[in-house]
Amino acid sequence: MTAAPAERDARLVGKKAVVAKLGMDAHWRGVIVVAHALRDAGMEVVYLGHATPDQLVSAVVQEDPALVGLSSLSGNHLEECRAVLDGLRGSGADGVPVVVGGTIPPSDEPALAEMGVGGVFGSGTPLRTIIARIGTLLA
Repeated sequence: MTAAPAERDARLVGKKAVVAKLGMDAHWRGVIVVAHALRDAGMEVVYLGHATPDQLVSAVVQEDPALVGLSSLSGNHLEECRAVLDGLRGSGADGVPVVVGGTIPPSDEPALAEMGVGGVFGSGTPLRTIIARIGTLLA
């Protein structure tokens, strides 16, 4: 992941993102860098740290964000994303776009898209690319 600072993006200014790590994954640096890039681009960021799908859904219902960002580096992204998306549907918050980043094999991207994930960012995706794609997603 390139650590160049993100520029403000008018499509993101004033919008809120809830960002969390899925499961018990101990890797945190990437999600913090992306959270800061979203903030620098103009978003309000609520960072939950490690969260279960139920905790994340509860936070989304409380915070009413424009975006949910998930981080997964432990290989359980398909199961965790499915649980989060099912929880959002069950709580009536299924209109909030969800993106996921981390060590996600390109072969899993179609399954994630099919279940409703709006964007997948593999390890090493430049921050400017992440911000631009999220800006397009939320426009």
